[in-house]
Amino acid sequence: MRSTMMRLPLSVNHLLERGRQLFGNREIVSRLPDGSLRRTDFASLHRRARQLAAALVRAGVRPGEPVATLMWNHAGHLEAYFGIPAAGAVLHTVNLRLAPDDIAYIIRDAGDRVVIVDDILLPLLGEVLKRVRLERVIVVSLTGAPVAAPCEDYESFIAGDASDYRYPELDENAACGMCYTSGTTGRPKGVVHSHRSTVLHALSISTPDCLGLSCHDSVLAVTPMFHVNAWGVPFAAAMTGAKLVFPGPRLGAEDVLDLMQREEITLALGVPTVWMAIQQALDREPTRWKLRRGMRMMVGGSAAPPSLIAAFEKHGLKIIHGWGMTELCPVGTLSWLKPEHSELPPERQFEIRARQGLPIPLMELRIQAESGVQPWDGCSAGELQVRGPIVTAGYHNLPADPEKITEDGWFRTGDVAAIDPEGYMRISDRTKDLIKSGGEWISSVDLENAIMGHPAVAEAAVVAIRHPKWDERPLAVVVKRPGREVTPEELRAFIAPRFAKWQIPDDFEFVDALPRTSTGKFLKTKLRETYRHCISRTPA
Repeated sequence: MRSTMMRLPLSVNHLLERGRQLFGNREIVSRLPDGSLRRTDFASLHRRARQLAAALVRAGVRPGEPVATLMWNHAGHLEAYFGIPAAGAVLHTVNLRLAPDDIAYIIRDAGDRVVIVDDILLPLLGEVLKRVRLERVIVVSLTGAPVAAPCEDYESFIAGDASDYRYPELDENAACGMCYTSGTTGRPKGVVHSHRSTVLHALSISTPDCLGLSCHDSVLAVTPMFHVNAWGVPFAAAMTGAKLVFPGPRLGAEDVLDLMQREEITLALGVPTVWMAIQQALDREPTRWKLRRGMRMMVGGSAAPPSLIAAFEKHGLKIIHGWGMTELCPVGTLSWLKPEHSELPPERQFEIRARQGLPIPLMELRIQAESGVQPWDGCSAGELQVRGPIVTAGYHNLPADPEKITEDGWFRTGDVAAIDPEGYMRISDRTKDLIKSGGEWISSVDLENAIMGHPAVAEAAVVAIRHPKWDERPLAVVVKRPGREVTPEELRAFIAPRFAKWQIPDDFEFVDALPRTSTGKFLKTKLRETYRHCISRTPA
C-alpha cells in the first residue's frame, strides 16, 4: 500500500507566506543604533523579502549559491532570512564578532560573492576585503548616511516591484541556510541547513512543552541573528505569528530591560552571561522595571546554574534551559517539568530545570561509552550522540569524518553526559574540558555551577592545571560581584557538601572578567593558555 498524502516539499517560503496571510499586522520592532525604534510588520516583511529575492535573481545570484550577511539584529536582517532562500539561494549569516582573518576565511570557504552589510559594520568589512574578494557589497543604512560607490544602497537594490515574483521550484532538501561553528577546536566548519530541516526545527521548538510559541507572544531576540539563526526562533515566529523585537547592537542589561518593559516581552533568548547581567540589574533595582510576570527566558550556549534559575523566580520570571549545537539547527534539548514534579520542593525543581533537558520532537539521544550504549539511569556517563532530520550528516567542503559521524549514523557531539530514567539529559562536561586527577574524572561544569551559587560570585570557570603527582587539578577562576568579598576557604566550604574532598579545588584565582567567545561562552582555551605554567597547590 502507498500513502495517499500530497508530496508538497517543506519550504521556508511557506513560512513567509503564512506570516503574511494570517499574521500580516503582527509587529516587527527594531531598535536602531541611536536608540530609536523602527516598527514594521509581517505583511511588509513578505513584500520586502520578495523584492530582495527578485533583486538577487536579477543580479545573477544562482540557485544554491550562498549570500552572506554581516548584520546586527533588526528587521532588515529578517528580510534576508527569508529573501535569500526565496531566491533559491543560501542564507549565510557571518559572525561579526570574529577577527577579520577568520571572517575572510569563512567567506572564502563558503564561496560568497555577495554580502549584505550594515553601514555601521563597513569598517570591519573594509578589513575583511583586504583579505578576500567580494563582487557586490549591498549596504543597509541604519544611520541614514548615504551609501558611497562602489557599494550599493540596499533600498535602491530592492526597489523593483516583485508582486509577480514566483519562487523557484526547490526540493525540500535543497540548501536554505549556512552557519559556521565557533571554531574553538580548529578552523570553523560550515553546516548547511535545508528547507526541510529549518521547517521541522521551527515546528519542533514551537510545541507547548518546548517554547510554546503563539501569536500571543512578544519575542525578544537578544541572541545574535548570526548565532545559528538566532536559534531558529525567527522562522518559528513567522510560522506562529509571534511579535518579534530586535535590540540591535545595544545589549547592555538596562537597555535590554527597558525594551522588555516597553514591548511587553513574553519570551526572550540569550546566553547565560546576558541573563547574569540582567539578574544583577534587577537585584539592584527590583522595582524599576515592570516586566510581564511569567516571562520565559530561553537560556543556551552554556550551562545555567540552579542559582540563576532560582534568582529569576524571585522576580516572577522563568528560565527555560536548553542545549544545542550549530550542527543541530541548533536546539537539541529543552528542560521543563513534568506533572509529577509539581509537588517537589522548589530546590529540587530548580535542579531538574538546570539539566539540559528532554530531547525536542524529532531528536534522538544516546550515551555511548567504550563498553557500548549506556542505560538511561542518570549515572552511566559517556559521549552524547544524536540523530534526527534536524542533525547534520557532515560539513561543507569537508570529507566524511568518522570522528564526527558513527558507522550507524549518529552525530558525535563531544559532550560527556548522562540521561536519567525520565529522559532528562545532563551534560557533565565537554570531553576536552574534563579534569583527570589521579586517574579520576572531575566535571568542570559541576564545579562552576556550584561556585556560582555563592552570593558573592558573579561568574566562575574551572580549568585543569598541572600537578606533579595527580597529573591535573581544578583551578577555579572567579569574578566577584561588585562590592562583595569572598575567600577561597569560604568557597571551598560552600561547595563541600556537594563534592568529594578530592574533587574540590585548592586553587582559586580572582579576576575582573572572564574571556569569552564571540557568542558569549567562557573561552576556556584562553584560560588554559593563561594558566598553563601554574602548578597546583594540592598537597601530594
